[in-house]
Amino acid sequence: MSAVIAALVPVFLVIALGTLLRLTILPNREAWDAFENLTYYVLFPALLILTTATADLREVPVAGVGGALFLAIIILSIALIALRRPLSRALRMDGPAFTSLFQGSVRWNTYVALAVAGGLHGALGLTLASVAIVAMVPILNFICVIVLAWYAADKAPEGRVVAVQILRNPLIWSVLVGVAINFAGIPLPKIAISFGEILGRAALALGLLAVGAGLQLDKLWRPNRAMIATVVLKLAVMPSIAIGLALWYGLSGAPLVVVAIASSVPSAPGAYILARQMGGDAPLYAQILTMQTIAALFTMPAVLALIATLRP
Repeated sequence: MSAVIAALVPVFLVIALGTLLRLTILPNREAWDAFENLTYYVLFPALLILTTATADLREVPVAGVGGALFLAIIILSIALIALRRPLSRALRMDGPAFTSLFQGSVRWNTYVALAVAGGLHGALGLTLASVAIVAMVPILNFICVIVLAWYAADKAPEGRVVAVQILRNPLIWSVLVGVAINFAGIPLPKIAISFGEILGRAALALGLLAVGAGLQLDKLWRPNRAMIATVVLKLAVMPSIAIGLALWYGLSGAPLVVVAIASSVPSAPGAYILARQMGGDAPLYAQILTMQTIAALFTMPAVLALIATLRP
């Protein structure tokens, strides 16, 4: 389980550093806005394009891994939307807070998943994680944009507004471009690969720093019901659904492990930026992400230990 700990502890430390920087040498909100835009529109898309464009998908169970993760997202998303009213009453949430609970429950931290999958299974793990990216990133961004547009505002949005938000989402386009390059068999020059790797490493750092800068520490030490519920939904319910589907698909070995990793990692830093841009409860999401990162230090090893007992 050392690969899990090695991937998660640095994530939490970078979030903490973001908080420290905001309280000391970078108190200006405009500076953090610039960092968020750079990450969302340039750095993270570069990571997605490179990962999906260079993955060798011929020797892995694409349908099983992708199908289990895709269906897990759909099942949990439908359940959350169907139960929105009773959940909102029970957890004392308004519309923007529900969007943070929703994003925190279904999204995933791609970089952590790549790090853990690669640490456990090397090149095969990275290839399988690329399948997870293709299966999860477009549908997650599509659904989360709709949920934010519908529930973060006081009135229902126009269909044209929602369509524009989806078409402008750089993460969806990044995966589509990477998949197109992969399927077309276009070789990327070494310079382009090195360039993308540098941008990808920067994506995680700046994204997590921005999350830390948005924390409200007084509320973090007194978690509300929505924060606790989101941690349970993301780190327990989502993996249970995805692993059950993976077993139904007949997956075992490394493919089953990667499904477990992709479904049990904390939520995505990029969702904090989307929440800020579309009127969601960004401070709540930042607190959810930090709580999940701490909790995942314990829940991810437990999930992977369970998977080890299921493997032949």
